[in-house]
Amino acid sequence: METQTLIRLLDLIGIGVFALSGALMAVRLRQTLVTAAFFALVTGVGGGSVRDLLIGAPVFWVQDGAIAAVCIAIALTVWVTPERWWQGQLLEWADAVGLAAYAVFGTAKALAWGVPPVPALLMGVITGCVGGTIRDILAGVPSIIVRPEVYVTAAALASGLFLLLIWLGAGTPVAAVVGALAGFALRGAAIHWSLALPSYHGHRGEG
Repeated sequence: METQTLIRLLDLIGIGVFALSGALMAVRLRQTLVTAAFFALVTGVGGGSVRDLLIGAPVFWVQDGAIAAVCIAIALTVWVTPERWWQGQLLEWADAVGLAAYAVFGTAKALAWGVPPVPALLMGVITGCVGGTIRDILAGVPSIIVRPEVYVTAAALASGLFLLLIWLGAGTPVAAVVGALAGFALRGAAIHWSLALPSYHGHRGEG
């Protein structure tokens, strides 16, 4: 598979599954179709929009009308299909796929725009995490990034491993696939086993 084709595929996967997670959140909250479409759009494009603004690139979905149409179509699909299709932890698993794919894509795009490796890693984390954060804020639920379970760490693993493999000369396709799979595996393990990083417990002084 050509490098550009693979990167484009990661982009579309990230957008699609994040849009799905946004639409699922809206229907679980018994919102209208318009709200579901809005949730799908802002969740699908939120992280990438912030990334593009930070690296000085044209905001990607403004330049490609098909992306908004896909997000709205996903919301409509969720809206008209039986609720039992979307039960269980599908929202969490869709978010995990989007997190991993989008983290790698965000890093790759930042590198292509001349961003140095460390900031590029952070652009990957932002791309992977911001969409879900916006979704949670709009839904009025505790944001995933302020809960102790492994989330941002999974995005950082995907981005960091991608960069490491590029530096080692593995080639973009291999680095992208391995990075995305590693990030998804870590996030999936966190979902399945409720893995969490230790939270801060301050020590109060006496006297």
